[in-house]
Amino acid sequence: LNLEADDLSLFPFIYWRIDEGQQTPSARVLEKLDAFMKTGGLLLVDTADQDIRLPGGNRNSAFATAQQGHLRSFLSQLDVPPLEPVPTGHVITKSFYLLSDFPGRFTGGRVWLEATDRTAEPIDEAPRGESNDGVTPLIIGSHDWAAAWAVDGNGRALYPVTPGGGAQREIALRFGINTVMYTLTGNYKADQVHVPALLERLGQ
Repeated sequence: LNLEADDLSLFPFIYWRIDEGQQTPSARVLEKLDAFMKTGGLLLVDTADQDIRLPGGNRNSAFATAQQGHLRSFLSQLDVPPLEPVPTGHVITKSFYLLSDFPGRFTGGRVWLEATDRTAEPIDEAPRGESNDGVTPLIIGSHDWAAAWAVDGNGRALYPVTPGGGAQREIALRFGINTVMYTLTGNYKADQVHVPALLERLGQ
């Protein structure tokens, strides 16, 4: 995806992994990303630095400081809504698979998205305070999801995941599927008509 040249309206979901040494996006790219998020697009920003917080982490604090600096610089130039950690029962936890955690190659960090206004009086079952048909325009995490999803030409995983191995990779894949389903279908899973089916699955 070439953010300078491509029409972002053709991409409902963009994954942005913040890399070491990344250059600050141009004003044109930032303007396009703002418009993307305000017109129904979902931007998943991944600092991919959660491993330094794990026992035996192999990267130093300077890397984390650089990643967080890139993130702050990037977000400061966008119209970012108020954020909160993914709350229990959020639509993204049940848009396809039922999830309570969102690991990637690493795990243990918080995943953030647009805060829901729980004080507002709802007019239906959709969550209030989310911008685009109940879909947050922004998700931020540090779990390096792309590395957990990556495979070679034979379908073999390219990178190890830690500490949960294959089971953790499966949950990472499920998080990716949930995110795409959530992006494409909005808040329909918040509708109470789905409650009996969800309760049945939870009991299995």
